[in-house]
Amino acid sequence: MQFRISVLFLLLNGASYAQKQPFTAAQLFKNEKTNTLQTLPAIKGWADDAHYLLTKGEKTYAVDVKTGQESEHKETGGWVIYPPLSASPDDKGQNRTYSPDGKWLAYTRDSKNLYLRDLKTGKENQLTTDGSETIYNGYAAWLYWEEVLGRATQHKAFWWSPDSKYLAFMRFDEGKVPVFPIAGATGQHGYLESQRYPKPGDPNPLVKMGVVEVATGKTVWADYDANADHYFGTPFWTPDSKDLWMQWKNRGQDNLKLIAIDPATGSKTELVDERQKTWVDWLTTVHFLSDGKQFIRMSDASGWMHLYLHTMDGKLKNPVTSGDYTVTGVSLVDAKNGLVYFTARKENSARTDLYKVKLDGKGLQRLTFGEFSHQVQVSPGGSHFITTYSNLQTPPKMALLDKNGKLIRELGDAKGADFDKFTVAKTELVRVPTTDGFQLPMTIKYPTNFDPSKRYPVLISIYGGPNAGSVYDRWSYTPAAQWYAQDGLLQVAIDHRASGHFGKTGQNFMHRNLGKWELEDYSTAVKWLVDKGLVDPKKVAITGGSYGGYVTALALTRGADVFTHGIANFGVMDWQLYDTEYTERFMDTPAENPEGYKVSSVLPYADRLKGTLRIVHGTMDDNVHMQNSVQLVDQLETLNKHFEFMIYPGARHGFGTTGKVKHAQAETARFIYRYLLEKPFPAEVWE
Repeated sequence: MQFRISVLFLLLNGASYAQKQPFTAAQLFKNEKTNTLQTLPAIKGWADDAHYLLTKGEKTYAVDVKTGQESEHKETGGWVIYPPLSASPDDKGQNRTYSPDGKWLAYTRDSKNLYLRDLKTGKENQLTTDGSETIYNGYAAWLYWEEVLGRATQHKAFWWSPDSKYLAFMRFDEGKVPVFPIAGATGQHGYLESQRYPKPGDPNPLVKMGVVEVATGKTVWADYDANADHYFGTPFWTPDSKDLWMQWKNRGQDNLKLIAIDPATGSKTELVDERQKTWVDWLTTVHFLSDGKQFIRMSDASGWMHLYLHTMDGKLKNPVTSGDYTVTGVSLVDAKNGLVYFTARKENSARTDLYKVKLDGKGLQRLTFGEFSHQVQVSPGGSHFITTYSNLQTPPKMALLDKNGKLIRELGDAKGADFDKFTVAKTELVRVPTTDGFQLPMTIKYPTNFDPSKRYPVLISIYGGPNAGSVYDRWSYTPAAQWYAQDGLLQVAIDHRASGHFGKTGQNFMHRNLGKWELEDYSTAVKWLVDKGLVDPKKVAITGGSYGGYVTALALTRGADVFTHGIANFGVMDWQLYDTEYTERFMDTPAENPEGYKVSSVLPYADRLKGTLRIVHGTMDDNVHMQNSVQLVDQLETLNKHFEFMIYPGARHGFGTTGKVKHAQAETARFIYRYLLEKPFPAEVWE
């Protein structure tokens, strides 16, 4: 029914479409002004519960929520004035981080040792001395940076206590981690990078957690076996600095523990012990209540991500939220009034809303409105919030609301004065049924000259990894997508059952068999598009990068009866070639799951290739090694299969430099025009 309504909508709007004008190449790619979209106000948070902060040029203003009156805001109260760094000209210091009281500076040097500088005297204290080519103190090993602590940390692996008396840090020993060679081709002789990179089943970095007492420089180690085969996650200091809460996982990653460490002795006390049959994800944060007696954590052990209230000794008091929906984050915990403000994908898995609920789980109330996806900023006391909201048909708007969701006033609209003068490509969200009961979310961006009696070439853009969906009901507009729509390309994004739309219940399908359900669900969606008369079955293209590169290569081989064209960018072609933490989380080790590794690999299906596959990789990719694509290329050549191969010399994961990115975009466009649109390539657009 939804599909028929949408087609009727497009037909009825055919006349108005015809009266509108298409975008020119200059308007889309050369920033020629169109007045179709405009900038929203630059709101960067809250000054207090009654004033939000608005930036105009180089000045910031505090805006009264009741009157809208603006007054220049100067940030003074509660801010530490840090001493200048001229007293400590340490050009080699990495991840310089001030103590909360502004008296100390912590940093690492040469990725090996941890240092502390007294900013009053300028004196430097070297906290560790055993750093080497394989031992790093306070600087994360590659595996931890990529998979555990996160890229945003820039390898930082040390954490100040709130009272500035302690500095916790991780020590990594990579002595037993295998070395992977990455070849550089510049210069006369080239060069070689030796990367410590554990692949499934390999020894991992050994990790210890140390806590330095700043006043004495003494280090105490958390009470763990230094040679144990386990993982430590991002730690959290309690607000009173009395304990460091560590995250521990076993190598199999189906058991997560939250452990309190005494910073004075290193002794540990277990707080939470969570076990799942598949895997357990790391906690990204812990929400400590201001009463000092309770905390809230997130868990998807029920099959859906929800909030749980615990006492400080780890005992569960009660679930704060429950049901078949995903909580995405906590915006504010108001312990005084016993309320939690949180965001969730509840009304629709493709949209995010703000809610509030009592700490005992009662009185759930939706605060945002309409069929929109909302990004919210809640005031410090919870009396107001600002939302930036949109959907696939509506450019972003911004509004101020009170704590009950009552609109106070609109703050901005990204829709420009001339928006309705142009043929902006229509995008809609549909749900595709599977034979076993899932309703897969899919967005369809129609050609601007859409004719329901015609079939169109389709480009499907995916990522495909567990809990990494790309289908959302929010404004999405790019010059390239608009241009392709004007030239007659149907553009689609699909999310499978394990993408996050169906909680951990859906994700668990991927355990020990990556590739199976992604390909099955994407194939179901393509067949639905063909059955509806939308898509030309001879022009079904798919593309993605990294995990999406893997799925693309799998689609053109294992799924060759459905997919006809693909661009596989820097993809994992065999899971034995990727890293331990990510791969084993889902697949276990090759020794534990040999059949799973075999059937999830692209390589055994290379003989099925019959469409047009382009493989793309950077030669110095340190994340998904080019080894992956080379092994697939080797297999295809041995089988005498036709394919295309594009390499980017010196490029890391995602091509890295601007020149490489521009070239990759242009080559993707050439592929689309040659194989899908069968039109001359508009070189002036992609120059």
